[in-house]
Amino acid sequence: MDDQQLLRYSRHLLLDELGIEGQEKLLASHALIVGAGGLGSPVALYLASAGVGTITLVDDDAVDLTNLQRQIMHTEARIGQAKVVSAQQAIAAINSTVKVRTFCERADAQRLSELVAEADVALDCTDNFVTRHALNRACVQHRRPLVSGAAIGFDGQVAVYDPRCADSPCYACVFPPSTAVEEVRCATMGVFAPLVGVVGTLQAAEALKLLSQTGASLTGRLLMLNLRDAEFNEVRLARQPTCPVCAAPS
Repeated sequence: MDDQQLLRYSRHLLLDELGIEGQEKLLASHALIVGAGGLGSPVALYLASAGVGTITLVDDDAVDLTNLQRQIMHTEARIGQAKVVSAQQAIAAINSTVKVRTFCERADAQRLSELVAEADVALDCTDNFVTRHALNRACVQHRRPLVSGAAIGFDGQVAVYDPRCADSPCYACVFPPSTAVEEVRCATMGVFAPLVGVVGTLQAAEALKLLSQTGASLTGRLLMLNLRDAEFNEVRLARQPTCPVCAAPS
């Protein structure tokens, strides 16, 4: 690290658990963020401010006035812009040394597989199950940890699925792709503005811990939060031997 980096990241360097070695790992790391909305906003901003060297952003949407209630990465001046372009500007304003790659598209399974293979960690900040499952399959295929978040109304959840750990479930173990699930989105159900900030910040924290090899991750645990009543609960998750995605072939 040069003198500017030593100064910028000095509060990380003061942490015994992180220090210079951990910060250098962050500077050399690559995070894939799928979704640049409510969850992707705090995720991208915190990963950038913490010094993650390369960030790849994927989103096919444009900034809309209705987004600004909760998607803190975007501004009134950028309404109509592609969210990944707006996000790139926001990241550059907070840390111009971060390399940002953008894909303004709804990534299919092939694209996600290519992007996951290049990254050290993937963060699911999407709002649809098709993309979630495709991203999970790519992470299992390439043995990359997946930090998953979801938020609707006043309720959210965060989990880490790490195929590098023999006993870790994958997303499909918990939410089987064969199970019919009704899509629930903010446009029809609403969402409490700070909720996506809390969930996204927790996702960023989990990703930074994984990248710097600091602390214990949420692997094998589902953290559920209810901001209406300020309640946090945790559920242990088990790997399913019949999972169609991560089960070892017989």
